[in-house]
Amino acid sequence: MIVAVMMPRQPWTDERLDHFEKRVEERFDNFEAKVDERFQRVDERFKEVDKQFAQVNKRLARIETDISETHRALLGVQRVMLQGFVSICTVMAAGFVAIAGGL
Repeated sequence: MIVAVMMPRQPWTDERLDHFEKRVEERFDNFEAKVDERFQRVDERFKEVDKQFAQVNKRLARIETDISETHRALLGVQRVMLQGFVSICTVMAAGFVAIAGGL
């Protein structure tokens, strides 16, 4: 069985309160310094991330341009293929007419 012995607390004198206040202020000052340092690190990392996003944006712009150019090229190929199809159909129709006329 464990018995806890209660010690009477010392009264809070003005001197003890002043010391306590000083210690609390010192601890908060240290805490604020640590928080400021960490926020500076985070800010530096975000600056690097911003640089990387800028590079990604440039790459995406180039890709977008490449896709637009490819789209225009495919439209040109489609146009040429359609013209070729119409030409072949015309030649075939003329040949059928010539064959039918010779019978």
